[in-house]
Amino acid sequence: MADEPSTGGIGRHGAGRLPSVDVDSYNVELKDEDGFVGDRASKGAFQAILEGWRKPLRKSGDDPFGNKSSAEISKKQLDEILASDDAEAAAVVLGAVEEFAQELAHVTQRFLKTKAWKGTEAIVVGGGFRLSRIGEIAIARANIILKSEGEKIDLFPIRHHPDEAGLIGCLHIAPSWIFEAYDSILAVDIGGTNIRCGVVEPRQDKSADLSKARVWRSQLWKHANGEPTRESAVKKLAKMLKELIKEAESEGLKLAPFIGVACPGVIDADGSIEKGAQNLPGNWESSKFNLPTALIEAIPEIGGHDTAVLMHNDGVAQGLSEVPFMQDFKRWGVLTIGTGLGNARFTMRKDKAKAKDEKEEEKA
Repeated sequence: MADEPSTGGIGRHGAGRLPSVDVDSYNVELKDEDGFVGDRASKGAFQAILEGWRKPLRKSGDDPFGNKSSAEISKKQLDEILASDDAEAAAVVLGAVEEFAQELAHVTQRFLKTKAWKGTEAIVVGGGFRLSRIGEIAIARANIILKSEGEKIDLFPIRHHPDEAGLIGCLHIAPSWIFEAYDSILAVDIGGTNIRCGVVEPRQDKSADLSKARVWRSQLWKHANGEPTRESAVKKLAKMLKELIKEAESEGLKLAPFIGVACPGVIDADGSIEKGAQNLPGNWESSKFNLPTALIEAIPEIGGHDTAVLMHNDGVAQGLSEVPFMQDFKRWGVLTIGTGLGNARFTMRKDKAKAKDEKEEEKA
């Protein structure tokens, strides 16, 4: 563990109290007799369900997908099949979507029964699966199932592109004073398959609540395509960030000396990862490794000022991108469907949330 502070003195990693919300819980791992509940609503779970629907057709030689494994069939291909004239193939996809929606609804109910998720009014669903027609249908169907079973909850897809939501969410872990002095920040979204970096513009001149924020430029590295070490992964990450810094400076952006990082797992206050980083290259949970410190060592200054780094869970970051659009809710959550099922629950701390509480008290 590094002896020096790994934030630049501007906050705590994995903080429960952020500028706009309190993070009530994240990375909750619910279990039942079959293992982790969240695994039933992951990308791998959908592929397994699709495989199950194909099995009887494969036996009779009528599998419309041929010899391709279900893991090799892209979301785009499934969307195309759903809109095609091949009724049998479309029926297979619809069957898989319906079964997955049932699982998603079940998993959601399990979260709603926990103490941390009590009183949740709305849930946004992110992750790569959401970026498809089959994903949108599965989310909508799960929402209908939940309502039919008496759950007073709204379930809907995350608004930002899933590839950008985590980057934009990093704005909400940054201290608010940054936006008064700078017009952009660096953000990192680390996943089990990809690492994405970007320059994010808050654009508070267009909307003070960050609802108009956008990713100005980004880079993507698919680390799952190779077998990088942890050290080489951090080196590649730093290289991507340095290239973005150079681009931003050449375009005249006033880049803050700040890097927001979204990373899988439980993030300790000192920037170490307690657990949940098993899908990343190498051992990121080692007591001898600290990503924020490594980034500060690689990029000690931005624009002539000492670099500060703040890191939070990747599911939290995706959810934070929704903050401007969730002002009508006091308590809400996020589920991210990807390699696993990310999750976080939030409570608003802004004026609208306070007004809503007062209104509820008046009714009572």
